[in-house]
Parts: sequence; structure tokens; C-alpha cells
Amino acid sequence: GGGVTTRPCSTRVAREGINGPLVDRIIRVDHAGEFGANRIYAGQMAVLGRSSVGPVIRQMWNQEKDHLKKFNELMVAYRVRPTVLLPFWNVAGFLLGAGSALLGKKGAMACTVAVEESISDHYNSQIRSLMEDDPEKYRELLQVIKQFRDDELEHHDIGLEHDAEAAPAYSVLKTAIQLGCKAAIFLSERI
Repeated sequence: GGGVTTRPCSTRVAREGINGPLVDRIIRVDHAGEFGANRIYAGQMAVLGRSSVGPVIRQMWNQEKDHLKKFNELMVAYRVRPTVLLPFWNVAGFLLGAGSALLGKKGAMACTVAVEESISDHYNSQIRSLMEDDPEKYRELLQVIKQFRDDELEHHDIGLEHDAEAAPAYSVLKTAIQLGCKAAIFLSERI
């Protein structure tokens, strides 16, 4: 009685006053991107996990696991549905990671540089959109995106430090991977 509920506190975010379609698109695509990044690193570890570069890949993968965990939480908090393309990104991400790793350490690092550059650019675009709308309304989301962008830039730099640019056909490989990233972003925002 007495009108007191025993239901535990919800982690959901009040959606009043926010740009729902913008937030849905951002969380959906970022979740998909972090999911894909996890699969890329899983593929790289499957090939290079026991090599000298294995610990470096594992360190970056562990950060990506934290990113995915946070976006899983944000999906629930903001009540955003995931992209229907997750099963495709599951396979495509692993194949990209394993395929680039089959080119050796330099190939794996070239993939890392290409992906992380694309993702940090994408995060910067999202930061601009949220800042233009109202930075106060999106303070938590902005903080998350800025931190993850900084982590992705760190991964990018690690890739360069580990000879990414010496990979066979580096510029072709980088361009192809970045085109794939742009397509994945476009599709995951919408589907």
C-alpha cells in the first residue's frame, strides 16, 4: 500500500527535450561501430594473438570492449534499437581483422589506422552535431563520445608507431577500408 513502489531505479534517460532521431542515430551507429571494432580485433587476435604484436592488439581490443559495454548500456538507457545489420558486421568485422592480419603485423596496423581514423572523424562529426543542438542536454553523451574519440586516436597513433604505412599497398588498403567504414556508418545509422 501507500503508493510506494519496490521497483528498482531505472537506468533509462528521460527523452523529453532531446532530439530523439539524432540521439537514436548516434547511439545505433556508435554501438554498431564498437561492435564491428571488437570483431576486427577478434579477427586480428585469431591470426596474430601469439605474435610479438599480440599484446598491443589485445590492449586496443580491451578498450574497444569497454566502449561496446558502454554503448550497450546507452542502447538500454535511451531505448534505441540496434541496427539489423549486426549479424553482417559480426562476420565482416572478423574477416576484415583476420584478412588484414594475414598480411602480417603491418597489414593489421594499416587496418587499425584506417578504421580508427574513420571512426575518430565520425565521432568529431557527432560532437559537432550535439554541440550545435545543445551541449547541456547531451553532456553525458558528449563526454562518452569525446573519450572514445580520444581512445580511437590513440589506437590510430599506435598503428602508425607499429609500421602501418609500410604495409603492402598501404594507400590502396587504407582507402578501401575507409570506403567500407563510410558505407557501414551510412547503413548502420539508417537500418
